[in-house]
Amino acid sequence: MSGSPSSPPRRPTPRGMLRIGTIAGSDVLVSSSWFLVAGLIAFLMAPRVEQIQPGLGIFTYVVGVLFAIVLYGAILLHEASHALVARRFGFRVQSITLHFLGGATAIDGEARTPRQEFWIAVVGPITSLAVGGAALALWFVTPGGIPLLIVEGLAWTNLLIGVLNLVPALPLDGGRVLKAGIWALSGQARTGTVVAGWAGRVAAGALVVWALLQAQVADSSRSTISPFMAVIVAVFLWMGASQALQAATVREQLGRIVARDLARRTMAVPEDLPLAEAVRRAQEAHAGSIVTVSAAGTPIGVVDERAATAVPPERRPWVATSTVARTLEQGLTLPVSITGDALVEAIRSTPASEYVLLEGDGTVCGVLATADVVRVVRSGG
Repeated sequence: MSGSPSSPPRRPTPRGMLRIGTIAGSDVLVSSSWFLVAGLIAFLMAPRVEQIQPGLGIFTYVVGVLFAIVLYGAILLHEASHALVARRFGFRVQSITLHFLGGATAIDGEARTPRQEFWIAVVGPITSLAVGGAALALWFVTPGGIPLLIVEGLAWTNLLIGVLNLVPALPLDGGRVLKAGIWALSGQARTGTVVAGWAGRVAAGALVVWALLQAQVADSSRSTISPFMAVIVAVFLWMGASQALQAATVREQLGRIVARDLARRTMAVPEDLPLAEAVRRAQEAHAGSIVTVSAAGTPIGVVDERAATAVPPERRPWVATSTVARTLEQGLTLPVSITGDALVEAIRSTPASEYVLLEGDGTVCGVLATADVVRVVRSGG
């Protein structure tokens, strides 16, 4: 699938985030944790800056903040490449977020083929390696001093980001590349996710072991920042890999869901029928939902159970059923044959508590409650 989808509707900026602009219609957000990173980078770079350019005073730390901005600009390019390729394949990209450990791109939906998974994932590390290579080439022609320090740092950090992101372990980009490869060989996306997810857990464990060994051999002359950061990254890897494995299990359960199997018996009534009579008919037929239909029999609304219950019994004979029914807008009617990922995507695209299920000829088969879908997933199918 190709083409550029329309931009998603603008969402409120999440708490703790600063919106700094858009790329290809997607919000670019900066987490408040970034300012901690900028301060940490300025602190760590200060001795080197002072060595190269003594006597800068407070501007010694300004150089570090400037480098943090340049570095995260390169990370933004990395994430923007993910977003642009995802949009090329027809996915909506809600946002790009820069945070403590780098960046993240929020893409709606899952890749439908190994090819899509591979290219959406691999373009990020390629971009970082390209930026690092360009900065390395620029290093040879940059005059000494602070400019050379920034170019040098930009080159090595981007080369490092590119290489590390190619490590075949989820949630890193390399893990998604591994998933795509296993998916292509096995024909099963879940198999690829499980292999890459466990690779992520193994990588997290290896990082913790390395951090412990480093802490044991460290002395007063060595920094403990590297082992500390390794543990943070290990936690990030473990949590990301675990979430990927859990999501794969949920998707497998969703793949077995058939809307027809969850359809609640429904009573179709004229929209102008008194609510009391509609409720009586539904109870008599042991129906769990009520749908209003036009004179031609076309479904036009689904009764909101809470709204109907809120109407006092003595008023129900004088209230039309349509007054407590939600109009069936686009997305609130689904084919009764819909299953698995298509069903989940339909619910995600148009959130609601109930959906009317239609047969192929347009007649009402029943009502699907979102709560029933959630119940099935939680019970393991």
